[in-house]
Amino acid sequence: MRYGKEHKLATRQRIIETAGRRFKRDGIDGSGVATLMKDAGLTNGAFYAHFESKEDLVATAVSDQLRGQREWLTSFESGRAGIEPMVRTYLSPEHRDNPEDGCPSAALLDEICRCADRTKQAYTNSVLAIIDDIAARLAPHDPQSVRAKVLSVYALMIGTLQLSRSLADRRLADEVLEQGIRNALTVLDAAPER
Repeated sequence: MRYGKEHKLATRQRIIETAGRRFKRDGIDGSGVATLMKDAGLTNGAFYAHFESKEDLVATAVSDQLRGQREWLTSFESGRAGIEPMVRTYLSPEHRDNPEDGCPSAALLDEICRCADRTKQAYTNSVLAIIDDIAARLAPHDPQSVRAKVLSVYALMIGTLQLSRSLADRRLADEVLEQGIRNALTVLDAAPER
């Protein structure tokens, strides 16, 4: 039975979305093609009708996950007013405790650095789009003036979330999140509004 183009596109998107969640939960290396296809409700043989290789899927899923994160950012009030709620939500216990629903950077950064150039480039392009969106909130007339600062705070937040996820002491993990919020907001408040 031959399916139409819409069905093939919908199936491809289902694979991308389920792979993104699985990668964030179990890691890229911990997620084989058979498992990814089973998650999508498909057979292994269907994989190559949609992707050249697992690396192709990884690059596509990482971009898709970061696109979703970029869309998530638009749910916050525009301008500087949305920055604090954004930081607090990102560095929340709920986000920490649900990596499959959260930030792909915090879940996958240690593996992305070992991926092929295609995945690294897809990651770089997508992260810079997020950084530019946040910089435009802070300095709408000159976002480039705060771009490096925003990238640094993004890194601080990712590291804070990763550390909090790794600590066995729940109270200490929560304290790390709270201090990360204070640190991020301190740096961002110092960003000049232009």
